[in-house]
Amino acid sequence: MGFDKMLASLGGRPVLQWSLDAFLQAGEIETVVVVTSKERFAQLDPGTEKPVLRADGDRERFLSVMRGLDAIPSPPPSYVAVHDGARPLIQPAQIDEVIRASRDEGAAALAHRVTETLKKADDQGVTQRSVPREDLWIMETPQAFRFKILHRAYQITETQRLGVTDDVSAVEAIGIPTKLIENPLPNPKITVPQDLTLAEAIMHVGKG
Repeated sequence: MGFDKMLASLGGRPVLQWSLDAFLQAGEIETVVVVTSKERFAQLDPGTEKPVLRADGDRERFLSVMRGLDAIPSPPPSYVAVHDGARPLIQPAQIDEVIRASRDEGAAALAHRVTETLKKADDQGVTQRSVPREDLWIMETPQAFRFKILHRAYQITETQRLGVTDDVSAVEAIGIPTKLIENPLPNPKITVPQDLTLAEAIMHVGKG
């Protein structure tokens, strides 16, 4: 990005503030832990609705999640949701739906189906074959779990040095499947500057 995307202005507020506000408004959320630096946290408005705590991140994503879990006051909650703060368009109702599903299934995550044609290519970018898209999903966040399940999954991830890219992957590594909650709404991840323009446009359409 060339700048701190979490503090980039989106609709007049930092990108990370939108995610924080959604979790503060979600009925199923009691406490929020923001895994970020002191400097970035100081730029946020935690409000007064619920406890908002801070934890330092770590060198890898899964370690940052573990630091967040460790920061939750005792006794630990029955359920926990993990969200990528770079997905600012998440809605409180979606957070609640994923958490409720995790109560029934043990693990649940927001996702959307693959609808585009998929191709397998060689290292020169030349197509080799089509990849069937049936039953393929693109993962999003939040991802919610029974606390004990996620905590155990990341303990094993750390001790066995498993390569996981999201929380669902960690839980799958200990043999627990995840219920996917289909998201009909845009939930883009801010990765490049153009994503801010896209998010602004989606927000504008939503207001209209």
